[in-house]
Amino acid sequence: MATPPPNSVPIAYQAYTSAAVPDWLNKGDNAWQMISATLVGLQSVPGLVILYGSIVKKKWAVNSAFMALYAFAAVVLCWVIWAYKMSFGDKLLPFWGKAGPALGQKFLIKQAALPETTQYHGDGSVETAMATPFYPMASMVWFQCVFAAITLILLAGSVLGRMNIKAWMAFVPLWLTFSYTVGAFSLWGGGFLFHWGVMDYSGGYVIHLSSGIAGITTAFWVGPRSTKDRERFPPNNVLLVLAGAGLLWMGWAGFNGGDPYSANIDSSLAVLNTNICAATSLLVWTWLDVIFFKKPSVIGAVQGMITGLVCITPGAGLVQGWAAMVMGILSGSVPWFTMMIIHKRWTLLQKIDDTLGVFHTHAVAGLLGGLLTGLFAEPTLCSLFLPVTNSRGAVYGGSGGIQFLKQLAGAAFIIGWNVVVTSIICVLINLVIPLRMAEEQLLIGDDAVHGEEAYALWGDGEIYDSTKHGMHSDDTLHPKTTSTGATQVV
Repeated sequence: MATPPPNSVPIAYQAYTSAAVPDWLNKGDNAWQMISATLVGLQSVPGLVILYGSIVKKKWAVNSAFMALYAFAAVVLCWVIWAYKMSFGDKLLPFWGKAGPALGQKFLIKQAALPETTQYHGDGSVETAMATPFYPMASMVWFQCVFAAITLILLAGSVLGRMNIKAWMAFVPLWLTFSYTVGAFSLWGGGFLFHWGVMDYSGGYVIHLSSGIAGITTAFWVGPRSTKDRERFPPNNVLLVLAGAGLLWMGWAGFNGGDPYSANIDSSLAVLNTNICAATSLLVWTWLDVIFFKKPSVIGAVQGMITGLVCITPGAGLVQGWAAMVMGILSGSVPWFTMMIIHKRWTLLQKIDDTLGVFHTHAVAGLLGGLLTGLFAEPTLCSLFLPVTNSRGAVYGGSGGIQFLKQLAGAAFIIGWNVVVTSIICVLINLVIPLRMAEEQLLIGDDAVHGEEAYALWGDGEIYDSTKHGMHSDDTLHPKTTSTGATQVV
């Protein structure tokens, strides 16, 4: 066969590329959506895996990291087999979509739209009046998948250090199916809260409020850590906590910047507002620690960073920069007050062992962000997000007061649903699998639960069984005794 000229493109390759990059595909938007999804995925794996494995007591490092890793993997499969369609598919109920697989490329979708603004074409594509760029369904499925995964991982922070890992393995698909999909469809997928005009730009309610409420509810049913662990639970590696937190912060550019579903002006504003709010919140939390406790806490700074990221999430692309700064001041102070003051004086909160304070950093901060969005959402930006509702924050007058009440009602639905459904799931699982670890496991930790330890230094008495864990020991690194009795490493 003759060799083509150096600058020519084979006809077969031309046909392939034209099929792979059809005219309707906006390559820039698709690229940004895939990057955003990857950034959000990195927040979980390795971000929260590292953060959880480092912020807990040494004996729980492996278990905590594995709970996050398992949840991520389990959600991916459940999402593509049935949960994506329950969140973004055809309506089954006003708050729920019909289950179904999302494994192929049959539909080309862009953004959830009101049914009357949607046009379906014979070639299997869907067009909405709300957005012009298009990209493959796979981009949307994966982007929303990493959001679902991080929600379960955030929830896990409430029950670290005592939840039976087998119960957790059952909990993940059940909670994803019966709780997360309801919030996602209701607010994002065309459900009743979406139609009503409740605004949740990137998950302040769907992700953070739900994970915080479900987390403390699950913690109630699982029960507290051992008395010894509750009294003293120091991080095993503060520097790695900062590494995990850094991945969380930088990954939030995809978390909020990807939710316009387009690389547009709104996405840029969302990223800037995210960083303004997070930085402000971190500084305020740190100043409060210095003022009241005389020392700046590194863990406190991380908590302040997280509350800022959470608070801005429901309004990241809906508020101006000055409002993002105000939200940062409040997110650095209100959750600090509930965690440091109210928690220590409220008997109910004292009885429930929320290991990482997810209720304060996510439920309180998420609710705060949603309500502040109802105050500060700028009308022009709202029209880019929900063009058919004429939404505006209360500070802009007009119907803004009604918007604030809508935000409050939307939060009430998410809170109520998660308390009830999470409780039912926990009770049912406990009938089959104990929610709580056995006392022996609570005493020993990772070695009893997994047969592995985070910091196994040879010679310190740690046991590692290569026949069970699939790694070959290197005998050349083990000390051997010579005939003269001396010890040498060969």
